[in-house]
Amino acid sequence: MNQSTSSKSLTPTVFWRLAEDIPKPLNTALIITSIALPLTLWFLVTSLGNIDPKFLPSPAKVIQAFGSLWDSGDLLKDTVASLWRVGVGFLLAVLFSIPVGLMMGSFASIRALLEPLFGLIRYMPAPAFIPLLILYLGIAEEPKITLIFIGTFFFNSLMVMDTVKFVPKELIEATYMLGGNRLQTLLQVIFPHVLPGILDACRINLAAAWQLVIVSELIAATEGLGRRISVAGRFLKTDEIFVGLIVIGVIGLGFDLLFQYMLRVTCKWSSNKR
Repeated sequence: MNQSTSSKSLTPTVFWRLAEDIPKPLNTALIITSIALPLTLWFLVTSLGNIDPKFLPSPAKVIQAFGSLWDSGDLLKDTVASLWRVGVGFLLAVLFSIPVGLMMGSFASIRALLEPLFGLIRYMPAPAFIPLLILYLGIAEEPKITLIFIGTFFFNSLMVMDTVKFVPKELIEATYMLGGNRLQTLLQVIFPHVLPGILDACRINLAAAWQLVIVSELIAATEGLGRRISVAGRFLKTDEIFVGLIVIGVIGLGFDLLFQYMLRVTCKWSSNKR
């Protein structure tokens, strides 16, 4: 085997390019496959296999359950209720965690003051706070929103802090040399530099907020996708469980794509843009 043949055999294919973009047609085909393949397997297993629908309903039964819940208006009410709880809880967590994370990442004194406390609380499972939230806030909307806030605020703060910690010191020193003060450095240099990381942190932690909504809606909720799944589970309505899970997944994917779009629009200069 000559050297030319050997080098060709070691050349990576388009599929296995390391840290490089792949052709757009291949990217589109892989995206379609990632959705179509599980749906096809689901259809084949439920159609050809002897499986009790109570354990794994067919796609047709799930679509039928979706139509029934939509026609009754229950699905829309549940979706709106869950969206409102996640939206309020997560928005409050973002509004507080971004400035706190910026301060912790920028000032070692603030980091030393808060990081041990935040590190301690983030290992406490958010659902473990439910008895205290009911005791302090009752059983209305407040404990549900607070649970989502607790489950996302501390993680988001620490992730924002980590992005700030890796801002090059040379960039900060150059800002001071050009006459910038501390506030200008923080708002006009550090914040824009870490904005892509902040958006990524928020995008990741939004998934945690949606996971917590099911737990939060166990607190005497009368509406919500989490409650819908819980009630369906008690009555072995597996098709309705699938409807709730799929709706949550589709909504979450929509928000994920929205964050990626925001990253492309607001951070065109960033090498991390999607």
